[in-house]
Amino acid sequence: MCDHKHTCACGLIQGFVESLSNFHTDEESFQKLLDIYGDVYNMNSSSVTGVTNGMEMLMNLLTTVSDWIWNPLAYFALAVGVFFTFVTKAVQFRRLPDMIRQLKDSESGDGGLSSFQTLALTLSSRVGVGSIAGVATAIAMGGPGSIMWMAVTGLLGSTCAYAEAVLAQLYKRRVHGEDRGGMPYYIKYRLKAPWLAFNVALTAMIGYGFVFPGVQSNNIASSAQQAFGIEPWVTGLIITSLLGVVVVGGTKRVVQVAQTVVPFMAVGYLLTALLLIILNIDKLPDAIMLIVSSGMGRDHVFGGIVGYAVAWGVRRAVFASATGFGEGTFAVAAADASHPGKQGVIQAFSIYIDLLLICMATGIMVVLTDSYHVKDGAGEMIVDHVPVAIAGPNFVQHAIDSSLPGWGSIAVAIAILLFAFTSQVFFFYVAITNLVFLLGEKRSIFMENVVKVGALAISFIGSVISADAMWAAGDIGYGLLAWLNMAAVLLLTPKVWKIINDYDRQRKAGLDPTFDPKALGIEGAEWWETVFAERQAKKAVAAVEKEAREKRMRMNLKIPTSLRVKR
Repeated sequence: MCDHKHTCACGLIQGFVESLSNFHTDEESFQKLLDIYGDVYNMNSSSVTGVTNGMEMLMNLLTTVSDWIWNPLAYFALAVGVFFTFVTKAVQFRRLPDMIRQLKDSESGDGGLSSFQTLALTLSSRVGVGSIAGVATAIAMGGPGSIMWMAVTGLLGSTCAYAEAVLAQLYKRRVHGEDRGGMPYYIKYRLKAPWLAFNVALTAMIGYGFVFPGVQSNNIASSAQQAFGIEPWVTGLIITSLLGVVVVGGTKRVVQVAQTVVPFMAVGYLLTALLLIILNIDKLPDAIMLIVSSGMGRDHVFGGIVGYAVAWGVRRAVFASATGFGEGTFAVAAADASHPGKQGVIQAFSIYIDLLLICMATGIMVVLTDSYHVKDGAGEMIVDHVPVAIAGPNFVQHAIDSSLPGWGSIAVAIAILLFAFTSQVFFFYVAITNLVFLLGEKRSIFMENVVKVGALAISFIGSVISADAMWAAGDIGYGLLAWLNMAAVLLLTPKVWKIINDYDRQRKAGLDPTFDPKALGIEGAEWWETVFAERQAKKAVAAVEKEAREKRMRMNLKIPTSLRVKR
């Protein structure tokens, strides 16, 4: 029985069937059949057109909402960074030696990660495709001066990473033998907003588990097809298989992959840039002068678009590093540290590595070899050194090819493979951490497997389709999480201030900082009041016992051998 929505279609089908039954009789029936077929075709064409228009409307709506969220976000993140630069008395500059010292001295503990492991895990997200494509886009839209403003943003915005890191450490919890924490934890346990924390964790779990990994696999598949001619489904199958090997191994294997691959990919990329600089060393002074003069509005070619240089430099820097977005907090909380301030300085250092090393390497390679074009606000070309190149990885590819012919596409494809794959690994860790938060003290192997299967499924699907609407929706969710995190961090500024002052006081006294939340009047720091306090008590007992043993040994040495009691 046809309902009213399908009356037209049913009538056409009925006429079609009747014509088939009478087709042998005369030529009139044959013409009738052709007429009915034409009606069906026109109806289907209209339906397809309607669906297409509907998708376009949906994409326009999602893009508009995304722009509302993201356009002011970068500048707000930079403002937050400037604010915390004053609150922390420029900790990102004062404590630069501590950044290196903490990496060297820290070790992993029972249920926690070492500072190096945490840094590698965080960098697997920060050093992503945006460190290549984002920098190139900034140059295309804002000129070489945008690189200078990316550096400025990295120097000032690193305090955002500091602030969210100390909060992640402060309010972390021991769950199922592992240290977990991050954005939803300090929203729940300090801001006392469990409903908001639940929604944040749910959004993060869905985004990082079922959406964002597909974007990364799409980047990998596209670059592999362009560089090596590999079909996207083949690349998707390989990447998904590798990701499957990692996720099956749980947190331990995720960390092993991060601490092995991240240093290799970062050093390899920097060595490539260094080689390119050496081969073009005579052009380096002019390239640096062009970047600085353009960024300050003094260059005769790019001085007129200095506003775009600032805008695109700030936006690309914030988006590439995700400073203040809460993404790095999930890894930071797992670090085994004696004071939250230690992880704060390490996370500020992670922004330096991404923006001041990786992104600057990309920018200098592009500018040094004139592998870019720049448009003004009206879309007109100001300079066009590479007419056929599309703003993005193609700029870097052209830069490498200019000095090392034939290696550009290969080098860029390998870089994108490593940058994007490590991001996928980190995304899975974030998704599981948020699932743990949602489940509380309970554990559900079924739900963990759902997240694993979802991450693997979207990894393959993302490599073979272009789901623009899904990615646009994911951007909206990601942007909302960033706004919520920065708002939460600002509300918790007094806690950040207490921690940095306590850290500075102990360092000035020549001590290795240790944290006591009760002494600072900080509540809700359960991990520090239980796990860390018990560990410190055991260390104190062990120290007393060690001193007693050493004292007995010294006394025993003073007694003549003939008088010692034989045991």
